[in-house]
Amino acid sequence: MKKNIVIVAAMLGVITTGTILVVSGCGSSSGTSNPTQGTTSQVLPVADDPIKNNATAPGLVIASAQVEDNVDPATNQSIPDKLQISLKNTSSQTMSNFEIYYRMTDSTTGVSEGYYEKLGGLSLGPNETKTVFFDNQSSPNHYPENKYSLYRTSKNEVRFTIELSTPGFKVATGETKKSVGTGEKQD
Repeated sequence: MKKNIVIVAAMLGVITTGTILVVSGCGSSSGTSNPTQGTTSQVLPVADDPIKNNATAPGLVIASAQVEDNVDPATNQSIPDKLQISLKNTSSQTMSNFEIYYRMTDSTTGVSEGYYEKLGGLSLGPNETKTVFFDNQSSPNHYPENKYSLYRTSKNEVRFTIELSTPGFKVATGETKKSVGTGEKQD
C-alpha cells in the first residue's frame, strides 16, 4: 500500500511535508475551467513554480489581492474570505492564456505550499480590470482552491506571494496575508 501512495504522489507531482494527501479518482494537478461554467476540478499543491515567462513588456498589473475581509467589487458588499485578485491590463492589447502561481507560507512554522493554475476562460481587454476568485464556485472568473491548504487550516499568520502571467507581458506579482486565526470572522 505504501508503494501505491508514493507512485500516485509522484505521478501527481505532489510534494508535502508531514501530510498524507488522499485523492479519489484521477486527474490533473491543476484546476481547469470551462469558460461558461467555471470550475471543474480541485487544485493540488505543486513542488515548483512552473511559470516560464521572460517577457519584459509592461501591461499586466495585480491591482489588489485579498484573503480576508473580502468585498465583492461588483456590489461593494462583504463576501466570505477567499483568495481574491483584481488584475488590470494597462496595455492596448487583449490578454488571454493566463496562468497563476501562488505560494502560501505559515509565518510561525515556515511550512509552505505552492499552487499553479491555468485560468481558463479569462481574457482582459485593453485598460480593463477584472477580479478572479479562488473558492471552488462554478461561475466565470471563479477557480478551484484546496480546502485543506495552509490558508484554510493554519491558525497562524499565512503570507501569500503571487505571480500572474500572460504571454508577451512581464509577470505581475503581488502579496497578501491572512492574520492569526482560522475561519470566516464577521466583518
